[in-house]
Amino acid sequence: MAIWQEQKLDFDWKQLTVTEEDWVNERPNVLRSMLLQLYLVRAFETKLLELKKEGLVHGPVHASIGQEAVAVGTMASLRPKDGIYGTHRAHHQFLTKACSYRLKKDYDPIQKSIPQQLQDSINTLLAEIMGLAKGCCAGRGGSMHLCDPKIGVLGTNAIVAGGIPLATGAAWANSYLKNDNIVVCFFGDGAANQGVFHEALNLAGLWKLPIIYVLENNLYAVATSLGESAAISELSVRAASYDMLGRIVDGMDPLAMKIAVQQAVAELRSNNKPVFIDAKTYRYFHHAGEIPGSAFGYRSKQEEAEWKKRDPLVCFPEKLKQLSLLTDKQDTQVKVSAERIVQQAVDFCTETDNSETRVIRPALIPAPESVTDGLRSDGSEFKGIKFVEPAELKPGKDMKYVEAIAAVTGRWMEKDPNVFVLGEEVGHMGGGAYQATKGLKQRFPGRVLDTPISEAGFTGLAGGAAMSGLKPIVEIMFPDFALIAADQIFNQIGKLGYVYGRANIDVPLVMRTRIATGCGYGGQHSMDPTALFALFSGWRIVSPVMPADYIGLFNSAMQSKDPVLIVEHHELYNTTGSVPADNLDYFIEIGKAKKISEGKDVTVLAYSWSVSLVAQAAQQLAEEGISVEAIDLRTVSMLDIDYELIGESLEKTSNLVIVEQSPQSNSIGARIGYECHRRFFDRLDAPILTVTGKDVPSPVSKWAEATAMPNVEQIKDTIRKSAKREL
Repeated sequence: MAIWQEQKLDFDWKQLTVTEEDWVNERPNVLRSMLLQLYLVRAFETKLLELKKEGLVHGPVHASIGQEAVAVGTMASLRPKDGIYGTHRAHHQFLTKACSYRLKKDYDPIQKSIPQQLQDSINTLLAEIMGLAKGCCAGRGGSMHLCDPKIGVLGTNAIVAGGIPLATGAAWANSYLKNDNIVVCFFGDGAANQGVFHEALNLAGLWKLPIIYVLENNLYAVATSLGESAAISELSVRAASYDMLGRIVDGMDPLAMKIAVQQAVAELRSNNKPVFIDAKTYRYFHHAGEIPGSAFGYRSKQEEAEWKKRDPLVCFPEKLKQLSLLTDKQDTQVKVSAERIVQQAVDFCTETDNSETRVIRPALIPAPESVTDGLRSDGSEFKGIKFVEPAELKPGKDMKYVEAIAAVTGRWMEKDPNVFVLGEEVGHMGGGAYQATKGLKQRFPGRVLDTPISEAGFTGLAGGAAMSGLKPIVEIMFPDFALIAADQIFNQIGKLGYVYGRANIDVPLVMRTRIATGCGYGGQHSMDPTALFALFSGWRIVSPVMPADYIGLFNSAMQSKDPVLIVEHHELYNTTGSVPADNLDYFIEIGKAKKISEGKDVTVLAYSWSVSLVAQAAQQLAEEGISVEAIDLRTVSMLDIDYELIGESLEKTSNLVIVEQSPQSNSIGARIGYECHRRFFDRLDAPILTVTGKDVPSPVSKWAEATAMPNVEQIKDTIRKSAKREL
């Protein structure tokens, strides 16, 4: 008969209870400063809801009324240089981090007013929420997307759990840079059920990162209760899976939160383990707005009344009075001070018109022409760099395409210590599954990271590291896997440079991926990612065909402050081409296409492996008397297409064909064609034609796959039709 042996879990899991001794031992001025912050957050959000009712706030307002103590206590234990990542409900996190950064350790609100710098931070927070130009993100982020790295607010996030991998990346950057900074990542109970929560925490536990995860457990994800959404009653148990310390704290008590975070910081420094804190708290209103949750029927008025008995804005000042640390008069003084601070912020953003109605100050409304500012870097990172074509340089030796990838990656790691590589199997097997990182793990210990199979987690980590000043090179083994990490790639990395404002962050990240069309990998491993990434204006996309082009474009991608996708193709890996002699440092300009043949009858655009097919077709058609001007686009992000070269070519040919391997529904040819039609209508003598694969996922069958992809004969036939107007 089978015998089961009981296994015991070694898990450091504790619940904090605050004693009278803790209250007595805390400095009185610190407790009174915390009281000011409680009143400040409540006054700020109460006024914010008032402004929303007046129509002066565009978009949702997720108030943290009831949850103030979590942020107040946490920030009281952080140093100014420590950073935080917040959620969509983050006004209290921003305000208290500003206080933590701006107020001196001896500050006491019954003796001093706040410094003007803190008032300025509060003004910019309100301006941001109201969508104004003086906001911390120039009004682009609003209530849910806040960022001010100067004071340690590294970012807040509107996607539930979306900021957790970014925060983990910031912690990785701190660990790598050995700067002794800690990151605190806030999230709600709903986020603890997201996949990236688990992926990111696994990476933090695996790599022993300096991060504290604070769960603001208000019991509801919108209207879904914790009991309905989680199979366990205590979410902090999940810390056991990731070799973290688990802590449970009363999130309605600012002192409990301060002690919990203070001890978490000490434990993090002593045993090098991340800490997971479950702060039990409650939001008094519904998910957004000022209506109580009971009005929607998902919780009772009795439950709300019980939690209001524990309101930190009632209990905390009463406790200070019991300890003779606060008089009624001083309590009123502190509360009035908080209200005055908030009113100054309102006055900064608004004025009254002739009818005594409060309105936005017109001078603070963003100028229409500024709406695209900061979508991309201003290009200053390329100042002084001379762009060249490889043919202009001294000829050198032949090199395989895959060797060029490894060589130029290694060159960047040699000259820039902030460059690191991560992805699945990038360091194993001598250089990854396809040898594109050959030898790098041995040459650069600790900078080539083999990750778990967790695309969302490690991609988000790379994004957070990039926003923290490092230069990650991320390998996505197959482009289809980018869909697993879609939120981190598109909502986060692709958007936050614009949403947070270029004055706050850049996202200098390079992502490499390899198209496997033609390998028999089937419909889930053979995607061309170009059209997908081209949907998001924050991404630049390059697709080099020749080894020499790869080196030059890779250098520009690494120099860029924008995220850049490099699209590779398996058919190119073992192709060989000449590269400049002893030179891995030249730059090819992103956005510059090149001709691969001169012609006068038809202009043909292609990228990636399709360039070689077009070259073959052009050579064969020349024997028929059809002259093809073939152009390798090289850059295929929609804002960067080289329309100048295309327009010059159409002046000669007046006919245009666009060739891709990807299926029609996943192609960019039609989009490029539309733009060419719009720009060059008078130069065209015939409709623009496109060649794509069959509109099916790539089949595994060798014969079916070949049928699904365009071939040289199909390309030739389309070019003939264009040249002869046989449409």
